[in-house]
Amino acid sequence: MTPVRGWPLSLRLFAAAALGAFGAFGQAPHGYWGATVVALVLIVPVFLASETRARAGWIGWFFATGYFAHALSWIIEPFQVDAERHAWMAPFALVFMAGGLALFWAVAFRLARHVGATAMQQSVLLIATLSLAELARGYVLTGFPWGGVAQIWVNTPVAQVLSLVGPYGLNALTFAVAFPIGAALIQERRLRALLRPLGFTSAAAALAAGYASMRPIVQEGPHTVRVVQPNAPQHQKWDPAYAPLFFARQIEYSAALPRPDLIVWPETAVPAWLGSAQPYLTAIADAAQGTPVVLGIQRGDGPRIFNSMVYLDEAGQQGGLYDKHHLAPFGEYLPFGELMGRFGIYGMAATTGHGFSAGPGPELLGLGKLGKALPLICYEAVFPQDVNGAAGRADFLLQITNDAWFGTRSGPFQHLAQARMRAIEQGLPMIRSANTGISAMIDPLGQVTASLALGKAGYVDAILPQPHQPTVYSRIGDSPVLGLLLFLTALAWFNIRRLTK
Repeated sequence: MTPVRGWPLSLRLFAAAALGAFGAFGQAPHGYWGATVVALVLIVPVFLASETRARAGWIGWFFATGYFAHALSWIIEPFQVDAERHAWMAPFALVFMAGGLALFWAVAFRLARHVGATAMQQSVLLIATLSLAELARGYVLTGFPWGGVAQIWVNTPVAQVLSLVGPYGLNALTFAVAFPIGAALIQERRLRALLRPLGFTSAAAALAAGYASMRPIVQEGPHTVRVVQPNAPQHQKWDPAYAPLFFARQIEYSAALPRPDLIVWPETAVPAWLGSAQPYLTAIADAAQGTPVVLGIQRGDGPRIFNSMVYLDEAGQQGGLYDKHHLAPFGEYLPFGELMGRFGIYGMAATTGHGFSAGPGPELLGLGKLGKALPLICYEAVFPQDVNGAAGRADFLLQITNDAWFGTRSGPFQHLAQARMRAIEQGLPMIRSANTGISAMIDPLGQVTASLALGKAGYVDAILPQPHQPTVYSRIGDSPVLGLLLFLTALAWFNIRRLTK
């Protein structure tokens, strides 16, 4: 019997929240993946001490709330940009975001608790239900998979498993390593009970390391890309007193010698709408001196507005256009936005009650001799299904973003970590231009080959690596993982029901 069962419920809930907060140290910028694993191991005895399913659900909710409150603490940063309008929302945003996401985990913990079943049976069921909860979190209500457990592995060889099973599969494998150990800790013959899960963990680690060592070597390509980072703080970005300075920086960086094969500016880099931006585009083309440029800009189409990416070819003419399709709720648009607008409440990046409109979806963008890019604007790189959603295969991924919204604490580092995961999953390099950083060139193994530090103005010229062959995950997506998890859930559920009758 677990000694936690003798604790009052209030102490168990506090312990669950504390474990969750501790577990979030596995996320960037800390990267202490061991903290997450330890938290996942130790939450199991607390979960198994629950006398009812309802109490198990509360344990899951407090554990997840502590985890997400710490991991997503950067969420308060956007509300400080225009503090007079939005600062009052910050604590509500963090509380509701953490508590809302925690509901997915609460359901998983509740479904996995079966009084009378063995600890190991329930740990196996919890692996399945929590993995399904994380998959649902990435899809339901437009999805928000930020802070997924798989992110803790991005700086380790384990991250290469993403190319096989994707982030939701790696979530499941992480739970599979941790939960049985936690169940074994409360067995009467603890050391003997630990042998099997520790053996599985050792085997899994060896296989992951072996697979990582077998991944293809990254080959350099023939093209050099210049990534521009103007470092425009969000509260100054659109200020008429500062906007010309930031634009001039980008012009200066684009004109520098020697000439690259492509220049990339960040999201909303041009301080004008596309329909009236010709003087700016002419200045950009003159500075680029025949080098193609990709840049972020806003555009209008009748009553609709879009967050867009534009490709200027060698002649300085618009050669391609992409409209962001996966918009940030409460950032780029508000549900019932027109009604909210009557009360003076708008999405933080939107200028009207309706907010931005969504583009048609993932699509490839031709960039001349460099090949085809899969464009991603800002947090579109958080969604593996979006990167997998375009028809055809890109030669590289191209993310432009304005991470000034995320502040200078954990947000930009976590966003970069997720960009690196997308590169591994697809076996494709990524060009990443971020307004305030972290801009980077990322190879198909998720390694940063060149970068600009957070909060630094400048540019970096980097060789664009060659793509790898399509990965297993890029071919199969999330459906096989979903099917396997549903099967495991059903198998564990019926096995428990049969043995507890």
